Amino acid sequence: MAIRVAFAGTNWWAAEALERLSAAPGLEIVHVVSQPDRPAGRGRKPAPPPVALAATALGLPLAQPERPAEALPLLQRDRVEAVAVVAYGELVPRSLLDLLPFVNLHPSALPRWRGAAPIERALMAGDAASAVAAMLLVEALDAGPVAALERFDVGPDDDAGAVYQRALELGLAPFARALRDAGSGGLATVPQVGEPTYAAKITAADRVLDATRPASELHDRVRALSPHIGARLALDGAPHTIWRTRVAAGGPAVGLLERDGDALVLGTGAGALELCEVQPPGGRRMPAADWLRGLRGALPAAIVE
Repeated sequence: MAIRVAFAGTNWWAAEALERLSAAPGLEIVHVVSQPDRPAGRGRKPAPPPVALAATALGLPLAQPERPAEALPLLQRDRVEAVAVVAYGELVPRSLLDLLPFVNLHPSALPRWRGAAPIERALMAGDAASAVAAMLLVEALDAGPVAALERFDVGPDDDAGAVYQRALELGLAPFARALRDAGSGGLATVPQVGEPTYAAKITAADRVLDATRPASELHDRVRALSPHIGARLALDGAPHTIWRTRVAAGGPAVGLLERDGDALVLGTGAGALELCEVQPPGGRRMPAADWLRGLRGALPAAIVE
């Protein structure tokens, strides 16, 4: 008999996990819990989170409580046996953790990168490897015992989108297995070992590219924020979003731009950075060659913050 599961999640990665988990054998998703609609876009109109949209598309019952504890009655009513948690963005209170096993899919090599932005912080740090874990939730942030952990390499040009996809591909099967085991009362776990590091939420300051920093560091920041957030570079005071870069050989002085054929190169504090994909203010994402063709006048003289 299938284990009756509630799914709690919010963002785009969680929405993909929900879609895949809904077809996993031995599990029946009986309810989806997500955060309330929040203001989004230029008009700041309330919009549903990706998980809410996915639940509606799948025809699954949806709740969007302001506080996780408000979901308790529906968990009891639906006779839920385990709860799948993927990028929910809220701490689950003790009152719920004492009632049911909450199993979290977390994309990091725990205890490294506990917190809100594990893949982003790993890439910013230049990590050459990562992992995805199925973990039993406890009150402390991402500190619960681990039921499964799958490690994988990260390439020097992999962006966050690619790493999140790899984590989902490797992590979904052990995550589904952990949920089945948790629901039947037979989940085996091991405690986390080692000194934890924390993956703080991405802020506006994290998006800023400082041309005085080394090109390799800037490249890591760009790929950490692509394709879902975007790094920012001010060209003559106009904030441009940079989606893809490449560490280049040679280049102009720090903070200056140079055209090299169809390539756009930025001088940095150590080395040069080719800006491969650019989005001007109010415009669309485009290859740097297209941006150069549409440029009126000379290249911006310097990066100004």
